[in-house]
Amino acid sequence: MIALQENFTKQLSALNWENGFNPDVTKVERLAFFAELITKKNDYVNLISRRDVDSIIENHIFISSYITKYIPEKCGSFLDIGTGGGFPGIPLAIMRPEMKGILVDSTKKKADAVKDFVSKLKLGNVKVENDRVESPEFIERYSQYFDLIISRATVPLIILLRYSLPLIKEKAFVAAMKGGNLDDEFKKAELKYKSCIKKSTTFELSYKPSNIRNKKEKRLILLEINK
Repeated sequence: MIALQENFTKQLSALNWENGFNPDVTKVERLAFFAELITKKNDYVNLISRRDVDSIIENHIFISSYITKYIPEKCGSFLDIGTGGGFPGIPLAIMRPEMKGILVDSTKKKADAVKDFVSKLKLGNVKVENDRVESPEFIERYSQYFDLIISRATVPLIILLRYSLPLIKEKAFVAAMKGGNLDDEFKKAELKYKSCIKKSTTFELSYKPSNIRNKKEKRLILLEINK
């Protein structure tokens, strides 16, 4: 598997270089090791689409690390809702080791797999929970705890905000990685939660060489929240 990890490191380094994104070598190697762990585990637990395994670096590892350039520096704690195979929470934890994170998924097999990844990657700044963020027990444990809630295409924005509000501090950020046309989804969320959305920014996640004009419609929605 050394050859596989080396291949992943080369792919990731090439994407980073083409896009002027320069994480240090240790972080790139750690992300490549994570890609190897996912690839091996995916034979037993469905963490990513099987047809996506060959493009794991571009579609999962690179994009999940690339978004960290848009995460405000002042964020110190984060919650990854519906982490699945550890996206984007593990790349975020690798790229921003000063942040403390909780990665949560309601499917036990996925949560157990991510716990194993965190252990093998020796990530001391995150822990994994098998739970639902809307459960009273979870809310009680983490009420008004997080600076940042992040999620990758799990639920509509209006639901993500409903889940987030009990768990974030008075001033915080909600970030969603999403694709497609988000106009209607955003209008519904803004209509219900307009009073607490201080600012919204949409980042088009275009990148070279295969998504120069963002034809793949990858976006990061970042909402600044004042409760």
